[in-house]
Amino acid sequence: MGWRDRWHVLGSGSVSSMATAKTMRDAVASAHRIVVKIGSSSLTSSEGGVDPASVQRLADAVAARRAAGAEVVLVSSGAIAAGLPALGLTRRPRDLGSQQAAASVGMGKLMALYSHAFEVHGITVGQVLLTAEDVTRRGHYRNAQSTLNRLLDLHVVPIVNENDTVATNEIRFGDNDRLAALAAHLVRADVLVLLSDIDGLYDGPPSREGSRLIHEVRSAADLEQVEVGGTGSAVGLGGMTTKIEAARIATGEGIPVVLCRADAVQAALAGEIVGTYFHPQSRRRSTRLLWLAHASAPQGRVVVDAGAVAALVDSGKSLLPAGITGVEGEFSAGDPVDIVGPSGTVIARGLVSYDSAELPALLGRSTRELGRELGSEYAREVVHRDDLVLLGQ
Repeated sequence: MGWRDRWHVLGSGSVSSMATAKTMRDAVASAHRIVVKIGSSSLTSSEGGVDPASVQRLADAVAARRAAGAEVVLVSSGAIAAGLPALGLTRRPRDLGSQQAAASVGMGKLMALYSHAFEVHGITVGQVLLTAEDVTRRGHYRNAQSTLNRLLDLHVVPIVNENDTVATNEIRFGDNDRLAALAAHLVRADVLVLLSDIDGLYDGPPSREGSRLIHEVRSAADLEQVEVGGTGSAVGLGGMTTKIEAARIATGEGIPVVLCRADAVQAALAGEIVGTYFHPQSRRRSTRLLWLAHASAPQGRVVVDAGAVAALVDSGKSLLPAGITGVEGEFSAGDPVDIVGPSGTVIARGLVSYDSAELPALLGRSTRELGRELGSEYAREVVHRDDLVLLGQ
């Protein structure tokens, strides 16, 4: 199930606009912990490089919200963009080596701008550089979470970015929108604010006559009438598709999302009605299950029959050997694996309790039979319900 199947769309003429306005205002105004993400295109000037005025405007808005009692984590792109002028480049390079070189030069410049902008308000900032491995490996994930929480305890504004100097194409987030959604999970944020270079989500290309700004996205319907495309600016990677996906990840775990223009950040953080509001879709899960659903890297696949699908999805049961028809890949006990139905659709992800080499001999057999024949240690679930999350539900 994709992002188009997640939400119900209401345009500017919705009769529920007043209720939505109050919901959005209350969600932001009452938020104790907020994650704000800004992209490269919203930080750069027409002459190239990062615009100090844009950085200062963002810092002023974050400082004002902090003064009102909130904690803020900032997820910021811009390291590569900040390094381009010094390297004589006008556009984001395509090759990985040049991107890493630009990030290496630009990271210090970007943080210097942020440090100066926040110093005006007597606020200390701290840089947190992450790679995909830092959230896909459970131990790294907990370390990143601990660091961010400790910075917030010390009244520091963490500035999070992907570590472009070492990330490779195979292990990168791909854009900072997804990183922002995962950061919102890491710190258990109350709201995620995604800043863009357009006003919010439109039902078509914003430049096309007749396209309408969508003020809210609700649950229980789809976005089939919404046309989304593009891959971002000359200095960035993200487009509207990645922002919608980030909103799906965040709202799927109970975190509301505001998507608005970057120059409206002060209004957004003050709880004013701007941009598009994405309603939360469900209650929050434990941090461990959040990691399993959104940040873990599956090490293999376990194929199950229709009866097992029904037991997992409809009855909330654990996965037993009797319902498994096949094993794909190599993995060890404790690794995350995808659970696949007969049609090939991934229905769940869980922490497996057997090595891949052990499982083929157990398939289709009951735990009682296995316990009698092989010993009590084999009379257990392949994936316990407490270590399993349904996907696409």
